Amino acid sequence: MPSVGLLILFAILGAFICAKTRSAAGAVVFSLVALVLFIGTPAGQSLPGAISALMSAVDQATTPALSGTRDADAEGGPR
Repeated sequence: MPSVGLLILFAILGAFICAKTRSAAGAVVFSLVALVLFIGTPAGQSLPGAISALMSAVDQATTPALSGTRDADAEGGPR
């Protein structure tokens, strides 16, 4: 599918036009189409894994703060 780059460009252009006309739903739909097309390319196939790694790092960093504990391994458990 050699024209996928052109489809992504048109989807981004459509999202931009919808955003300029203040059509939020259209902009979201065009953005999602562009994202799905990008993930389908070889360059974008690692994107879901990268997002998963980022979310995991954020979860590991925020869980002790949200549960009111310090690092359980270093401090011996909850406060």
